[in-house]
Amino acid sequence: MNSTSNHNNHPWVLVTLRIFTAIFMGYGFTWGFIAFGTAGMFALGMEFHDAEHLSAILGFLIYLTVFLWAFAARNLRRVWLVLAGGGALMAIAASLLQAKLT
Repeated sequence: MNSTSNHNNHPWVLVTLRIFTAIFMGYGFTWGFIAFGTAGMFALGMEFHDAEHLSAILGFLIYLTVFLWAFAARNLRRVWLVLAGGGALMAIAASLLQAKLT
């Protein structure tokens, strides 16, 4: 179902939702990516600060990608599911991996 198919939503509401999604959901997804990337690369033998910096650099690209996708996607619900679900899964996996390493 298209996010614009609801006739009760005004265009400014849809734009506001996309802005919120792009900024905050994109941030959460990127945070999960950076946490998982750092823990994963450290687990594979990379120095911690090198893994942290590489993950942060890649995080800029990820954030830009999901930010733009939040505006380009037809289905805003799918964007929410991918960003919230993916971010949560990566954060949980990073936490479990970190707990195993310490």
